Amino acid sequence: MTNISKQFNLEGKVAIITGSSKGIGKAIAKGLAENGAKVVISSRNQEACDIVVNEFKLEGLDAIGIACHIGKEDQRKNLVDNTISALGRIDILVNNAAINPFFGPIEDVDSTIFDKIMEVNVKAPWSLSNLVLPHLEVNKQGSIINIASVEALTPGLGLGIYSTSKAAILMLSKNQAKEWGKYGVRVNAICPGLIKTKFSAALWQNEKILEKIQKSIPSGRMGDPEEIVGLACLLASNAGAYMTGGVYTADGGYMIAG
Repeated sequence: MTNISKQFNLEGKVAIITGSSKGIGKAIAKGLAENGAKVVISSRNQEACDIVVNEFKLEGLDAIGIACHIGKEDQRKNLVDNTISALGRIDILVNNAAINPFFGPIEDVDSTIFDKIMEVNVKAPWSLSNLVLPHLEVNKQGSIINIASVEALTPGLGLGIYSTSKAAILMLSKNQAKEWGKYGVRVNAICPGLIKTKFSAALWQNEKILEKIQKSIPSGRMGDPEEIVGLACLLASNAGAYMTGGVYTADGGYMIAG
């Protein structure tokens, strides 16, 4: 039998995590690095990337920072090219970066905002996955993890177009898994519930909304970014070698709340 701790070991692997200068992305990057991966910290701001890289290096973790505006094709290509130049390979891609610039009814969303949400939340993960695919194929083994949301599974309040974009990510993940399995590439989606990050501040900073959510879910509280990490490490590693095309929630029981 294989030693389970060895199955989680990511030594020799290279992982790109988008939107990893803070929040869930940063937490996942740290978890992958703690399991031995060389991680690429990426966000729009190079200085923000460098701060995280320095923080990780002080803890003995292997990281580099490459700035990338995920909504721009040339910068997505640059992210992949520079990763290969610096580290020689890519084994894991975590499509975490996303935006939600609007909170309110779907009929009030401006068409420009709609396009921007789709560009960053749907087109960018599709495009970046395509750019990474040839490098995953080389080793006949790779893992793509798309960060979606419980909002992709059930309609919430004030997040209609964001929810729609994340629902698209679930079907993208399933199609990628189905088409790319022959290349040894696994693709899965994680749907976090309400996690305490700057991104979700519009929800948890509103005491009435927060109280309503916390009363309705079995865990009785919102989650921390670190509580997404274990699932990401499983899906990234050989411990999850037979897991592909899956949609996994980490939501404190939000999806079973009546």
